[in-house]
Amino acid sequence: MRTATASQMRQIDAEAIEHRGIPSLVLMERAAQAVADKASSLLRSEGLEHPARVAVLCGAGNNGGDGFAAARILRRAGIEATAFLVGDPDRMTPDCKEMARRLTEAGGSVISFDPTDTRLKACDLYLDAIIGFGLHAPLHGKAALAADFLAQTAEGRILAVDIPSGIDADTGRDLGCGFCCRATVTFTLPKPGHFIGAGSVACGSLTVADIGIPTDLVECFPSQLEALTEKNVRTILPKRDPAGHKGSFGKVLLFGGSIGYTGAPILAAEAALHSGTGLVYLGVPESVYPIAAVKCRESMPFPLPSLEDGTLSSEAASHALALAQDKDALLIGPGLGQSDGAMALLETVMTRSDAPLVIDADGLNLLAQNLSLLQARQSKVTILTPHDGEFSRLGGDLSSDDRLGAARDFARHHGVILILKGRGTLVAQPNGSAFVNTTGNSGMAKGGSGDALSGILLALLGQHLPPEKAAAAAVWLHGHAGDLAAAEKGEYGMLPRDLIAALPQAFRSVSETASPKLFE
Repeated sequence: MRTATASQMRQIDAEAIEHRGIPSLVLMERAAQAVADKASSLLRSEGLEHPARVAVLCGAGNNGGDGFAAARILRRAGIEATAFLVGDPDRMTPDCKEMARRLTEAGGSVISFDPTDTRLKACDLYLDAIIGFGLHAPLHGKAALAADFLAQTAEGRILAVDIPSGIDADTGRDLGCGFCCRATVTFTLPKPGHFIGAGSVACGSLTVADIGIPTDLVECFPSQLEALTEKNVRTILPKRDPAGHKGSFGKVLLFGGSIGYTGAPILAAEAALHSGTGLVYLGVPESVYPIAAVKCRESMPFPLPSLEDGTLSSEAASHALALAQDKDALLIGPGLGQSDGAMALLETVMTRSDAPLVIDADGLNLLAQNLSLLQARQSKVTILTPHDGEFSRLGGDLSSDDRLGAARDFARHHGVILILKGRGTLVAQPNGSAFVNTTGNSGMAKGGSGDALSGILLALLGQHLPPEKAAAAAVWLHGHAGDLAAAEKGEYGMLPRDLIAALPQAFRSVSETASPKLFE
C-alpha cells in the first residue's frame, strides 16, 4: 500500500481541485460521509439502545470543515451530534466556514470549545477534527487544551479525522497528541505517520477512504514508503518448483550460540526450515555442540573450535569460511557472544564471503565495534536487523524521534538494507525507498522473536529472492505468524516457538495452496 507525505497530499488535492475540476467542497463532503459512515459503524457495534451522542471537535482549518460536515450528516441520520469549534472563528478557512454554515442551516450549532462544557460530557463517541495532516510543530493554545481533554476524558471513544491531532503525518512523532483513538479515517492514501512512531499506536484501526481523486493522479506521485500488506507479499513469494529438490530451495548457514545462549540459533534454524529453505546448517562453538546436536532434528550443526571458557577460538574463522563456501545465504549473530573469536569470525566472513549476509543480535554488537567492515561489502548484499538499542550502538540517530529518516540515512550511508525492528518495523533500502510493516503484536516482545525473524529472512535469501523483497516479506510474515500465534495463545502466553509453529499457516495464507493433480 502506497503512502503520501503531507506535502504530496497537498499537491494531490490541489491538482484534483485546480486542474481536474473537482470542487474542494465536493471532496470535503465525500470525506465527511466516510467519517460519518465509520462513526455510525462504531456506534452500532456498541449496540446502543438510546440515541447516540457524539461530540465533534473541529479546528479552524479544512480538517475542521470535514468535522462540521460529518456532524451534519450524523444529525441527519438521527444521531445527536454537537460541533465544537476549537480555535479562532476569524481564522476559519473558506471551506470550513461554509461547512459550519451548512451545519447551522440544517439546524445544528457551532459552539466554542470549553472543556468544562457539560455538553462534552458522557458522549458515546468523540470525533477529532482539530488538526489534519499538516502539523509539524507542537500543539498549542486551544488545540493543546482540546487534545488534553480527549486524553483525560475520551480514551477509547475517539474517531480521528485523517490523523490524530498532534501526530506528525510524516514521522509519526507525538507533538502533543497524548491520546489513543479507537479508529482513524484518512483519505485517498495513508500517511507515513499512521504506521510509524507514536502514530502507529495513536491511530487505532485505520480506514483509507476513496473520495474520488483520479487514480492516475494519485499514482503519478512517487511513494518512498510503502506499507506492507498481504497483497505485497503475495506478489513477492515465488511459486514452488514442483520438480524441485532440497538443493533447489537453498542451502543456508547460520553462526551462533554460546554457553547460556544455545536456544537462539536453534530458533533461527527452525524458523528457516519453516520458511521453505531446503538445507539449514549451523556453525556453533564445540563447547555447546552436544546441546545443539540434541536439539536439531532437521537442521545440521557443525562444531567450531572453542577455548576452555567455551568461547570461539581464533581458528573458528577459517572453519566458518570453509563452511560458507557453497552456501546461498549466511546469518551471523544469534546467541554468538562477543568474544575475540566471534569478532574474528565476523571479520573473516564479512570480508571474504560474497554470499548474502544477515547480521543480527551479537553480530550487530560486534559490528558496532568496527563499522568499517561495511566498506568491504559495498558491492555485496548485507542486511542488518537491529532494535532501537542496537541501532544506536551502530551509530543510528533516533534523537529526533524520526525513525524513518534515521533508518533511511543509515541505509544510504552504509549501503545496507536496514530492518529497524519495533512497532511499525521499517525496511530501509540504500536507494532511499522503504517499507513499513503492518503486522505483529506485543506478544512478540519476548527473547527469541528476533531470532525467528532472522531465520525467516535467511531462508528467503537462500531461495534467491531479491534481497529488498526478501527483507520486506520476512518482516510481514514474521508479524503475521505472530498474530496467528496471538489469536490462538493470547499475547501474554504466546512464545517465539508458537510464532515459529504458525509460520506454515502464515506462508500458506499468501502462497499457492493447491498442488497440481496428475489424475482427476
